[in-house]
Amino acid sequence: MNGAELLIRTARNEGVDVCFANPGTTELPLVAALEETPGMRSVLGLFEGVCTGAADGYARMTGKPALTLLHLGPGFANGVANLHNARRARTPLINLIGDHASWHRAADPPLNMDIESLAGTVSGWQRNVAGPNDAGRDMAEAVAAATAGQIATLIIPHDFQEQAADNPLAGKATFAYAPTDNAAVEAAAFFLRDAAGPVAVILGGRTLLAEGLCQAARIRAATGCDLLAETFAPRVDRAPDLPIAVRIPYFPEQAISLLQRYRAFVLIEAREPVGFFGYAGVPGRFLHDDQERRSVGGNGQDALAVITGLADALDAPTSPPPPERRSLPPVEDGPLTVQNMGHILARHQPDNAIIINEGVTSGRAYGELANHAAPHTMLTLNGGSIGWGIPQAVGAAVACPDRPVIALQADGSGLYTVQGLWTQAREQLNVTTLIAANRRYQILEAEMDRAGMPVDASGRGLTALDNPPVDWVSVAHGFGVPAARVETGQDLRHELLRSLAEPGPHLIEMTLSQP
Repeated sequence: MNGAELLIRTARNEGVDVCFANPGTTELPLVAALEETPGMRSVLGLFEGVCTGAADGYARMTGKPALTLLHLGPGFANGVANLHNARRARTPLINLIGDHASWHRAADPPLNMDIESLAGTVSGWQRNVAGPNDAGRDMAEAVAAATAGQIATLIIPHDFQEQAADNPLAGKATFAYAPTDNAAVEAAAFFLRDAAGPVAVILGGRTLLAEGLCQAARIRAATGCDLLAETFAPRVDRAPDLPIAVRIPYFPEQAISLLQRYRAFVLIEAREPVGFFGYAGVPGRFLHDDQERRSVGGNGQDALAVITGLADALDAPTSPPPPERRSLPPVEDGPLTVQNMGHILARHQPDNAIIINEGVTSGRAYGELANHAAPHTMLTLNGGSIGWGIPQAVGAAVACPDRPVIALQADGSGLYTVQGLWTQAREQLNVTTLIAANRRYQILEAEMDRAGMPVDASGRGLTALDNPPVDWVSVAHGFGVPAARVETGQDLRHELLRSLAEPGPHLIEMTLSQP
């Protein structure tokens, strides 16, 4: 057994069974080990950003790490944007990077670079494998580190992959959540009971999974508080028997307007809300100094244990009544707009779907209706680095082959990692990609309008995508994905239902009219 085999077999022994890979020469022993290790699935991506985004989606849906296999520093650099998003989402993920042979790196060959410094920008844990016998131990520790909700990066020189390893497989990784801070939980319960004025609980991280939302419903029943959700939550489960946590808006004026209603806040596994960007004359932090707040969770604690402990400390009822759901509005046919596109998706998405929302501006109408749609899970973009949606759908579909995946995707951001369509076709993943084709970077035009910059013909040179327009149907066909173009609500409904009824990937290009 060589170092590469020891490393991959240890990963499999630790329960890691998928690797999203774009390898090169320095990873060839790892490629062989992946192919030869029973129970290990390798998924090829044509671009490293597809691999890292897919690993993020897989881990969000399974709760366990996936591997990426990347080629030296430049390959890792190509994947960093979606690793940034994964870091912000606290996703468990392990990068494997093949380095030059240990004796060759000093020669400074063309692909040589400072991998360690680059990896440090997104990794909570990283290590250089010092020899073939260390590979098993290092992988076991990487699994434990990643399981804590962070990115772990292992750099292994090519010669150490090839050399014989004498050590047996490492023992099981040891991971445990930090003990719940019961004193902080009790203090938060006292604060909720005695706070003067309206109170909101802001939920983040794993508290927005079904189990956490059930506990949040108990807290609301005991205290009368409102439930809010971080603007960009890694994963939100929705169902008729789960409470609705109102998403804090993206634009600062809207967020401040919502938050100023409350006298006090309890934040559970959530960051204090701040502006996505800084605007002159607009506060960067949305909570005022006179708004009291308490935070619980974080620092390695189990968020589900924390929120359950808070509900118990409040003597909250075990089975609060379900929230009221309103019926979805009638779907308007005719030319497609952001509004009727969102209505059609919300009305016709199947039970237990996974919705990937990188609609940016075009996904807003759907987001407002999603709480009243069929039970589903929604994944959202955490770090703001676009080109996340198509790879995220790949990972979610690999993780949950029995669940339909629908990717609501802006055309501009979709072009960053369009290569992910090829992986969907190669793996025959059940993904329906909805391209909101408004032929421009509309979010940039919205920001220009906010800044008082007129968006006329001369100002659209760096925001327009219509000269020439991208033919998404041809692009999808070129990657092996069946595709159709729709311009009306009737046609979207027909193509969406047809795509969901057929196995394998599909793409629908939605030509949007202006509302």
